[in-house]
Amino acid sequence: MARSSTAEPPSPAPREERDSRLQTIFEHLAELRYRVMMSAIAVVLGLVVSAIFADDFLQLLIDPAEEKHPGLRLQFIEPFENFVTYFRVALLGGLVVGMPIIVYHVLRFVTPALHTKERWWLYGTVVGATGLFLGGVAFAFFIALPPALDFLLNFNNDLAEPNIRIGSYVDFVTRLLFWTGVSFQTPLIVMYLARFGLVRASQLLEWWRLAFVGAFVISAIVTPTIDPITQSLVAGPIIVLYFFGIVLAVIVQPRRSKEG
Repeated sequence: MARSSTAEPPSPAPREERDSRLQTIFEHLAELRYRVMMSAIAVVLGLVVSAIFADDFLQLLIDPAEEKHPGLRLQFIEPFENFVTYFRVALLGGLVVGMPIIVYHVLRFVTPALHTKERWWLYGTVVGATGLFLGGVAFAFFIALPPALDFLLNFNNDLAEPNIRIGSYVDFVTRLLFWTGVSFQTPLIVMYLARFGLVRASQLLEWWRLAFVGAFVISAIVTPTIDPITQSLVAGPIIVLYFFGIVLAVIVQPRRSKEG
């Protein structure tokens, strides 16, 4: 009996498979190196641009303190403190300027391995997280920071006048802005907990008392003062965002299959 002339192609040898896998790994590493390098270049260029306007940005951070305590003048007591503070503000501005490029290259590196629906989830999460973070920073600067400074700078100042180091002040303000922006990610955290099936929206609604306590604990950590007004100003939006996250959880949580 004659054998068929069309033979199956030989399967690749183990060495060829190993070389192919190594080649794929090296390609991913090369792409990762390119993405990291482009992101670093974006941060450096942003640093150069923001260094030009660092004085204006510093003055913007100092303005709320001067409004609440006229005549306040910050000082530095170490030789490099003023320079380090200036560089820190410039670097922060560089990160802000370069952030769109960083996000772009992160998405370009990650999305080829995702399905179309997963890509839309990723894009939506990035946009939502960015918007919530910027909203938290704006809320902290315009709403939470002025009463906090009013309390800190004018409390019992009949006995002592504030004489604050510029490094300490900038560190205090930027920490408040950053962590308030992070705390505004609450609805996304709640939404993804429900999306992954770790909790149900009904459970989240039952935990509203814990959410109230947690919001005030977070506000006590984030805000620099102990006065209840400032802490309530931060805790209030977190509570509202928690319930907004429950609404999102109802929309995205996996549907339970009907038994019957």
